[in-house]
Amino acid sequence: MASELPELKASADESVLQAQYLRALSSFEGIMLAQIEMKTQLGNRLNWTIRAGLILLGGIAVSILVLLLTLSSQINRMSDMVVAMNVHFESVTIRMDNITQAMGVMEKQVALMGQVGEATAKMDQEMAVMQGHMRRMRGDVAGVRRELSTVKGEMAGIAATIHSMNGEVGIMGHEMRRLSKPARTFNRMFPFP
Repeated sequence: MASELPELKASADESVLQAQYLRALSSFEGIMLAQIEMKTQLGNRLNWTIRAGLILLGGIAVSILVLLLTLSSQINRMSDMVVAMNVHFESVTIRMDNITQAMGVMEKQVALMGQVGEATAKMDQEMAVMQGHMRRMRGDVAGVRRELSTVKGEMAGIAATIHSMNGEVGIMGHEMRRLSKPARTFNRMFPFP
């Protein structure tokens, strides 16, 4: 009988040890499952953060693309306006050259009038020549008047072109303010020093 009692104690110790082992195993399993769950949650959060960042970067890229396209179209308009102004300036230069030539012809013709006073003997002949010159001068003056009216028309065209350019510049300024609004909003959301 004395030998049976220690066997009972050994089996009781074994069952206690086995219960402790099972509890430790269960605790370890719970800890491992909690770590796996935590890693899964962190992975999901990281995935959502990466997706949100990609969406935000895509939005920024699209807004930059729209801004660049708008700027390139406005630059093309401005270059067209500058080319049109150059054409008008060239036309004005040509007309001013014509006026200068007409004034040179007039100066030559006025110089001929000085010789009329010196040659009194040839007054009748010189008067006839002078009348012919005066007729030509009248034609030249009429030509100068026509050239001046054409220059006035060209200047009015230049003024209209400059007025149109002012409107385009105003529209560009408005478009730039409108297109920079997302960037200002982005700067308010993420202020960088």
